[in-house]
Amino acid sequence: MLKLEARPQPSKLMSTASPLLALAVTVIIGIGLFALLGKDPVRGLQVFFVEPLKSGYALSELSVKATPLILIALGLAVCYRSNVWNIGAEGQFVVGALFAGWFAMQSGPGLAWMGRGIVIPILLAGMLGGMLWAGIVALLRDRFNASEILVSLMLVYVADMVLSYLVYGPWKDPKGYNFPQTITFDAVTKIPRLFDGGGLRANIGVLIALAAVAGFWAFLFRTYKGFQLQVGGLAPAAARYAGFSSRSALWTALLLSGGMAGLAGGLEAAGPLGQLTPYVPAGYGFAAIIVAYVGRLHPVGIVFSGILMSMFYIGGELAQSRMGLPKSLTGVFQGLLLFTLLAADTLIHYRIRWKQAPKAKPVAAAAAQPKEA
Repeated sequence: MLKLEARPQPSKLMSTASPLLALAVTVIIGIGLFALLGKDPVRGLQVFFVEPLKSGYALSELSVKATPLILIALGLAVCYRSNVWNIGAEGQFVVGALFAGWFAMQSGPGLAWMGRGIVIPILLAGMLGGMLWAGIVALLRDRFNASEILVSLMLVYVADMVLSYLVYGPWKDPKGYNFPQTITFDAVTKIPRLFDGGGLRANIGVLIALAAVAGFWAFLFRTYKGFQLQVGGLAPAAARYAGFSSRSALWTALLLSGGMAGLAGGLEAAGPLGQLTPYVPAGYGFAAIIVAYVGRLHPVGIVFSGILMSMFYIGGELAQSRMGLPKSLTGVFQGLLLFTLLAADTLIHYRIRWKQAPKAKPVAAAAAQPKEA
C-alpha cells in the first residue's frame, strides 16, 4: 500500500521553486484541456500568457486586475502567517466598496473645497468598511471562540445581500431606467489615472499597491510586532511562553487584512467601475487566497503571483470572445494552479513509500494455537 513518509528535512530550494513547478504542470494540463475542447493549444496559451503583455493597453488592463489581487493578498498573508484563517476577504472587499461608494455619492457643493483630495477620504472610507467587517469576525472569535473560517465566509453572502438591497432599493439611480445601479460618481471622485488619453485605465492604485508591498515587507520582517505575529503562527506554544498576546495577534491580523480588502474595494468602486452595481463582487477575495499561497506569503512573491492571476482573468475573457471557450476556464486555471501547488508542497514535505500490508494468519493455524490460561 502507498503511504506518505515525512522527510527529515524538506528542501528549501524546492520550496522556493514549487510555484514555478506548479505553473509548469498547470500549463501542461491546460494544453491537454485545449486539445480536448478541439482548440489550438498554441493559440490558447498565447491568449493566456502573451496577449495580456503585448501592448500598452494590455499592460494597463493587467494592472487594473492585479492591483486588488495584490492588496487583498498582502492582508491575507499576514493572517495566514499568524495562523488566522480569513476566508472572507471577498465580503470585506464588497463592504469597502459600499463605504467608499457612499462617500463618493456625497460629493457636492459642500465638499467642493476638497477638490481632487476627496479621493483620500473615499479610500479611507473603504478601508474602514473592510476593517469593520473583519472586526465582526475578530469579535466573534475573540469573545465566543467562533470559527473565523465559517464566520468570515458566511459574512461574504451577507455583504452580497446588503449590496443587492442597496442598489435595488435606496441607492438606485432614479434616472437609471430601473437598472440596479447607483448614480455615476462625479468625475472629481474618480481615482486619478496614471496616463491621460489613449483609453488606458491604469490608475494610482498601482502605486498604492507597490507602496503597500514595501510597507508589509518592512512590517513582517523588520518590526517586533510582525515578529510576534509570525511566531504566533509558527509556534503558538512558544508565543504564549514568550508572553505574546494571541488576542492582539488575532485583532491585528484581521483588521489589517480587512483594511487591505476594503481599500481594494474602494479603488475598484471609485476607479474602473465608477458606480455600484450587483456585479461589484468579482471573485478577487477568493482568488487572492491563491495569490497569497503561490506568492509564498511573501510580499514580493505576491506581486508576481498577482500578475499571473490577473493574466488568467484577462486570458479567460479573451478565450471566451476569441476562441468561443466558456468563461469558467479562468476558474479552471486558478484551481489547477492551487491544486498543483498543494501537490508539490505535499511531495516536498513527504515521500511516497510502498509498504506491504502485514499478512493475516490463516484461520486454521490460528485456531490450532493453544489458548492461554
